[in-house]
Amino acid sequence: MTHQTDNRALLRVLGIEKPIIQAPMAGVSTPALAAAVSNAGGLGSLGVGAMNAAAARNVIEQTRALTSKPFNINVFCHRPATADAALERQWLNWLAPQFEQYGATPPAALSEIYTSFVVDDAMLEVFLEEKPAVVSFHFGLPSAEALAKLRNAGIKLVGAATNLQDAAQVVAAGVDAIVAQGIEAGGHRGVFDPEATDDRLGTFALTRLLVKEFDVPVIASGGIMDGAGIAAALALGAQAAQLGTAFVACPETSIDDGYRRAILSDAARRTTFTAAISGRVARSMVNRFTELGTRADAPKSPAYPIAYDAGKALHAAAKTQGEFGYGAQWAGQAAALARSLPAAELFAQLERELQESLAQLSQWAK
Repeated sequence: MTHQTDNRALLRVLGIEKPIIQAPMAGVSTPALAAAVSNAGGLGSLGVGAMNAAAARNVIEQTRALTSKPFNINVFCHRPATADAALERQWLNWLAPQFEQYGATPPAALSEIYTSFVVDDAMLEVFLEEKPAVVSFHFGLPSAEALAKLRNAGIKLVGAATNLQDAAQVVAAGVDAIVAQGIEAGGHRGVFDPEATDDRLGTFALTRLLVKEFDVPVIASGGIMDGAGIAAALALGAQAAQLGTAFVACPETSIDDGYRRAILSDAARRTTFTAAISGRVARSMVNRFTELGTRADAPKSPAYPIAYDAGKALHAAAKTQGEFGYGAQWAGQAAALARSLPAAELFAQLERELQESLAQLSQWAK
């Protein structure tokens, strides 16, 4: 069966001009970044999964003050954490020498530092009142009732998937597009069940599989850093490409100086998966925290995002002594291609590269 014969359908649905989407990047994206991308004709995004409802409303309002164009709001739909006091105490005791190295002590206890959207009624109400153009989901999906309310409010829905099984759930939920998150992507893997075997599909393979399997627009994501990568994704049948790491070094992001220096240095040449920082597998540049997580004596980390409570505390303690290597320095496999440009300039450069790559492909076809 032939799917997705109209390769610009997604752009019309989302109300954007260019097939370039800035990944949400919770803790990194800002209203200024999202607005710059949307104003340039793409889809800017804000990750509010680590915020409460009031903070999410605030950043939506800030973004609307900077752009009249559509933008995306992204939330986490993970299974709420189950506390395990004994495991959490073991983890804190194991981390204690690291804290002591920077003149600090671990937290007395850990908490679930943010709420999954699947149980966050206050966040849902904010979306129904503010009506952002697009709401996207990571780690899973909210209830059918929540999806219906969002859809009835005129909001377009996008779900991320890392494999065919999760993608089938996304499509069955009636979304407007699927994000195909390949293994190359920086940040947290969007697997629905973190205990299940990860197929670890690459962006190209996953994109092509989803394009052939489902009659829903596909957005390719993972390892795409320039116009050539966008062109490749479009050639595979994706209707847009989502770029995260490519925008991390833009001055509009909220990253700290250590993260910025790292992604613009040789450190960007090495990325790895770790669960030590947050309690859930994510791709980061290799740093002190990722190396700590590989030690033979490392115990099992607490559940996500409870482990993140300890990770953020350790990073904060180390930063006071000038050490930034315990941060969540999320980055995709092609992070070494990152460029430190204002978002509007980077977007324009991506457009030029895309057109150049498409022209080259056209020449090959002759």
